[in-house]
Amino acid sequence: MSDFQIQFRVRYAETDAMAVVHHAVYPVWFEMGRTEFLRQAGMPYRTMEERGIQSPVIEIQARYLKPARYDDLITLTVKVTRYTGVRLSITYHVYTNDTLLCVGKSEHAFLANGRTTALQKSYPDIHAILSQCLMPDDQDDIAGQENREGNHDHR
Repeated sequence: MSDFQIQFRVRYAETDAMAVVHHAVYPVWFEMGRTEFLRQAGMPYRTMEERGIQSPVIEIQARYLKPARYDDLITLTVKVTRYTGVRLSITYHVYTNDTLLCVGKSEHAFLANGRTTALQKSYPDIHAILSQCLMPDDQDDIAGQENREGNHDHR
C-alpha cells in the first residue's frame, strides 16, 4: 500500500498567541491520520475495538522542523514502517506547501482482553490487512530527518 494522505486546515484553537500550532497538537493529528489510514485499509479502529482488540500507543516521537500556522493547509502522510504481528510502527510527515514541518513516529502494541496478543494467531484477518500495509521506511527516520533539514527555528 502506498503512503496515505489527508489534508486539513489548521484551526485557530490549535494555535498559540503567535498563531503557531502548539507542539501538543501534532500527536492529535497523528492519531487522526492513523485512524483514517486504518479505515481506508479496511480495518477501522472502531471495528477492532468491537472485536476486543486495543492498540495502545507505547511510544511517540515528533521532530519539529518548522512551524505550522493558523489556516495553513496541512498534508499529513501516514506510513506503516514496521509490523511484527505484536507491534506496529507508523511514521508521519506533516507538510504545508510542500515544506516539511514535522516528522513523527508512533509505536503500538496489540491487546485482547487486556493482554498482549499476537494478531497472526488470534486475528489472522487483521494480521493480513496490516501486513499488506507495511512499507519499510529506512530513509525517513526522525534522527536522519533532523540531520538533513538543519533548520529548527520554530517561530
